[in-house]
Amino acid sequence: MLGAGGCVRALGAAVPHSALHRPIPGCMVTIREPMMKPNLVKVSKFLSYVLRHKPEAIGLELDEGGWASVEDLLNLANTSGKNITRQTIEEVVATNDKGRFAFNADQTKIRAVQGHSRPVDLALEPIQPPDVLFHGTATRFLDSIMETGLSPQNRQHVHLSATEETALKVGQRHGKPVVLKIDTATMHGDGFKFYLADNGVWLTDEVPVGYLSKPTDPSKPST
Repeated sequence: MLGAGGCVRALGAAVPHSALHRPIPGCMVTIREPMMKPNLVKVSKFLSYVLRHKPEAIGLELDEGGWASVEDLLNLANTSGKNITRQTIEEVVATNDKGRFAFNADQTKIRAVQGHSRPVDLALEPIQPPDVLFHGTATRFLDSIMETGLSPQNRQHVHLSATEETALKVGQRHGKPVVLKIDTATMHGDGFKFYLADNGVWLTDEVPVGYLSKPTDPSKPST
């Protein structure tokens, strides 16, 4: 399968079936194993930190598309005390269970595919979403969300899931999970734009409360 922006796209269970068959020109493909090796988790977290949030922490520069030179990343990471090799980075890209990272076509650059807390142009084109998408969160946030809707908070976009199962897993990372259903068909018809990141996460700028369905039992997903 092909990915946006000339990227090498890592595919696996985290990518919705519909996304696996959506051709986007200019991309090569790698197959991602279902789970990361435990010793790679720390490297993945480090890459998330410097590629999504704080590249300046090691003196790394990102271009307007969020791309960083792999050579610079390796040199600066090791100067900062991180024992990271090219092979390690390749393994993280290939095995990260959420497909967080991608190489460009010649694998000289790397970026996070979404989740940035700084302005980045991912060069994603608006596309029509499924009629319904889902958002996983924790029950402690439910009242606030149902008052004000979903906003990006410290990220560029609101993140939505194609399946209830995936959204439930997202919610579990934040506490007692709850899954909200979003009427994306109506949102799209009302002019809201949606984007599909290379790892299958749906993105939009906001979700006003009128498009959200609150589950009748906050301890269970919406139906």
